[in-house]
Amino acid sequence: MEEREFVDKNRNPIGETTTGESNIAEGKYVQIVIICIENQKKEFLIQKRAQKKNGKWALTGGHVISGEESVHAILREVQEELGLRLQKREIELVFSKRAYDCFVDIYYAKKEVDLSDLQLEKEEVETVKWMSLEEMKTLREKNLFLDYHYDCLQECIYFLEKLKEEEEKYV
Repeated sequence: MEEREFVDKNRNPIGETTTGESNIAEGKYVQIVIICIENQKKEFLIQKRAQKKNGKWALTGGHVISGEESVHAILREVQEELGLRLQKREIELVFSKRAYDCFVDIYYAKKEVDLSDLQLEKEEVETVKWMSLEEMKTLREKNLFLDYHYDCLQECIYFLEKLKEEEEKYV
């Protein structure tokens, strides 16, 4: 398992690491990255997690490992889990937040991806699919979509809509 570095409430490394999913002591945080990849049809690339990872549908993401920057972590996770090489210029950090015992960075990419070209990491990902917001909402209602990832997707969409509204004010 990858070694993750603990950070403090200001996101500064505190010199301690963890490799497990155990309870994290108060005042310590790990860093997580998630990406929302959208195609021209306004569908999002989602993955069905392997059964050992709870088998639910989710976005692509994972932990930032020790010594790694968030942006490099999301590029690594996408490549590891999907076999998809994204370039730094293709992704955008939409927002960051602190939630419970972690910091979450949510990235966005607008990209056409041929699913047959992907090479899935079978220990992590069972399958992938392009899915509409309505389809994902139905999965969530049936408890088949990872709640936290669905919430992150909703926040990403909200933030992008607000950004678009702001840009339109100046056009």
